[in-house]
Amino acid sequence: MTDSAARGLSRVTLYERLGGGAGLRTLVDGIVAAHLENPTIQHRFTPYLDRPDRVEEIKRHTCAYFSEGSGGPDTYRGRSMTEAHRGMLVTDAEYTAAADDIIGTLARHGHDAETRAEVRDILEAIRGEIVGV
Repeated sequence: MTDSAARGLSRVTLYERLGGGAGLRTLVDGIVAAHLENPTIQHRFTPYLDRPDRVEEIKRHTCAYFSEGSGGPDTYRGRSMTEAHRGMLVTDAEYTAAADDIIGTLARHGHDAETRAEVRDILEAIRGEIVGV
């Protein structure tokens, strides 16, 4: 590989590696589906099944959050992670289950170990903003 090719690869953002806006939406749809099947956390999501407008809103916010955090063009305009989860008292086990769903969805969509590790690092960085608040 030439030096210029190597430099080009280093500029590929996580957002681009995740497939841009369409890729993020596909991932978010898969993540929500995984959460609904995960016995550790499905109780957090099943109440929304009869509110498709609310599910869509959550998905839009999640896509924007992932976009902004991964180098994409969208700006997340929702509440902070702490405010969005305040009062939910998410346990460490629930957070781990949700993170595992996210990483598993990435794997099912063919994202490599490096990309999954980068996303895992991001998830671990915000764990304290969500667990127990």
